[in-house]
Amino acid sequence: MAGNKPEKSTRRERNGGEAIAVIGLACRLPGAPNPADLWELLRSGHDATGEPSEGRLRADPGIAGLRGGFLDRVDLFDAGFFGVSPREAAAMDPQQRLVLELAWEALEDAGLPPATLAGTASGVFLGAMASDYATLVYRNGANAVTRHTLAGLTRGILANRVSYFLGLRGPSLTVDTAQSSALVAVHLACESLRSGESAVALAGGVNLNLVPESTVTADRFGGLSPDGRCFTFDARANGYARGEGGGLVVLKPLDQALADGDEVHAVILGSAVNNDGATSALTVPDATAQEEVVRLALGRAGIEGSAVQVVELHGTGTRVGDPVEAAALGAALGAGRPAGQPLLVGSVKTNIGHLEGAAGIAGLLKAVLSIRNREVPPSLNFETPSPLIDFEALNLRVASGTARPWPRPDAPLVAGVSSFGVGGVNCHVVLGEAPSGTREEVTTEPAAEAVAVPLVLSAGTPAALRAQAARLAASPALDGDVPDVAFSLATTRTAFGHRAVFVGTEGGELRERLRAFGAGEPVRGSVRGTARELGGTVFVFPGQGGQWAGSGRAWAGGWPSPPRCSPDTCGPSPRPSNGTWTGP
Repeated sequence: MAGNKPEKSTRRERNGGEAIAVIGLACRLPGAPNPADLWELLRSGHDATGEPSEGRLRADPGIAGLRGGFLDRVDLFDAGFFGVSPREAAAMDPQQRLVLELAWEALEDAGLPPATLAGTASGVFLGAMASDYATLVYRNGANAVTRHTLAGLTRGILANRVSYFLGLRGPSLTVDTAQSSALVAVHLACESLRSGESAVALAGGVNLNLVPESTVTADRFGGLSPDGRCFTFDARANGYARGEGGGLVVLKPLDQALADGDEVHAVILGSAVNNDGATSALTVPDATAQEEVVRLALGRAGIEGSAVQVVELHGTGTRVGDPVEAAALGAALGAGRPAGQPLLVGSVKTNIGHLEGAAGIAGLLKAVLSIRNREVPPSLNFETPSPLIDFEALNLRVASGTARPWPRPDAPLVAGVSSFGVGGVNCHVVLGEAPSGTREEVTTEPAAEAVAVPLVLSAGTPAALRAQAARLAASPALDGDVPDVAFSLATTRTAFGHRAVFVGTEGGELRERLRAFGAGEPVRGSVRGTARELGGTVFVFPGQGGQWAGSGRAWAGGWPSPPRCSPDTCGPSPRPSNGTWTGP
């Protein structure tokens, strides 16, 4: 009987719609401008930290000599695309600009044309803790303050800017719980979706390190590694390297995502947030509280700790934080595991640095991509296990070396993601794989002959149209299902005024035509034009007279007024039939 079942089972049955689908991804991270590049960076074990590029040094000379995870060209922004004037764009925190770009990309990845969400109860939940750009502005005194400064520097506007641009009517929150901000934002987005407050949610975080003062602050706190690397769970652990960037996910209740035919990358089964409470000092973490937040998330997911196979750590590589996190995970997830299958752990911070306010979304993206690709990427910088962590007793193992298959491929894939704030706000998210059958495998007989496929592109300007063609030409998407690419371009993208269509029978042919168009070269098998807004229905009562021949055609073509035509210039005269117009 239902009343005699354990609480975990009854909760899941009472709330069968609690699972949240991850249907869209976007990121801009060191060495990874998009999710596909992030996965390649992770699975290949690449370290994207290092010295800042020359372009970044020109924009921010104060970071010279600093090792970390950097983005380049953070000063650039397509203001016109987002309807922002040049003066307002200059007053905007680059974090706002980055979030706008990520929101658009995440919705495109989800196959949701942004215009379709206008006026809906769609929410935006963003984590952030840095305000470096405000420091840069205020250095220049009162003369640097304009009427755009208030909105440009207010951290709460990070989320509001997205809601305003897209016309979203759901909750719009910027969350600051220090380093756990982005994952807490994801947790709040899930709660909003479960309650029905939001129908769709964008969630994630952003972090840009723009002034040396913020690095000095982290260093004097004692958090930074003098080596500029995160030696997570290693004996060399001595602090973290700073990183920057951002990421967003598009979330929807799983039941609705399946009904809508969305591609589900992974499923958020449960999440939880708590606080360390009174520890020996405000910034000292507590193992008991971290253990509790993991157990809370497991309870809400309705699963046992032994079902979790991989955990993406907070894993900063500090001498205090790492042993506390290990002890908490061992207590919550280490016991009851199958023999010889310890809990695999790792940290994306070893690849890209610690993104602070956006750290949690970087970890979540890594876990989602790992589940989607059914591989566990390696955690870097692990050579000698930390003597402060008893890996054997805690049943933990760092996923070092090379990418590996999931430890129990015969069982459902389940991962945990942790993120902890310096003030004690802990968050843990439990992820699972998409339900079987959500990716329909379609098999068809090979066509007797090649079939022409149209690739439809549009953009706001001619230059943007060429750039989009060049990007698609370089994309591996054309190596796969070309008709599927064509369908997605035609049905899931916003249609802008400048348009081009490329027709071809296979990916190589289309790739070359796209490449040539992007380079401004003549292209066969393509057509380019500009969409025009046409008026409504026009009724023409010509009476008698051949001078009206072809006027219907002219109106349909958008002429400003009916031309004075003759049979020689506009075609044959109309033939009256029962008093109705039957002309061309």
